[in-house]
Amino acid sequence: MQVLIFEDNLIWSGRFTHSLKGLGHDPVVASAVPETTEAKVAIVNLGSTTLCPSEIVPLLREKGIYVIGHAGHKEKELHALGAEIGCDRLATNSEITFKIETLISTAFSK
Repeated sequence: MQVLIFEDNLIWSGRFTHSLKGLGHDPVVASAVPETTEAKVAIVNLGSTTLCPSEIVPLLREKGIYVIGHAGHKEKELHALGAEIGCDRLATNSEITFKIETLISTAFSK
């Protein structure tokens, strides 16, 4: 399954790419929402300094893509932003690192 990754931190994007490939997925690091995509899931860094989650998340949702927003566990304002802009699931950085398979599979249990 194709998974879009909206991440401007090279360490995180590399980590996600490696983990998702290991799980048999096709990760695509993106900086803008593509016109057409086969992706069913997207991971969005809510604390990005170069991407605009408040624009990206609604566009992803319009395309029917399940959105997982992530931020640090102490970044309560970013988790609130994620809920406000329509993320389907909010995750801490720890969760996204150690439970990515579970988070991705949640998209298909809805």
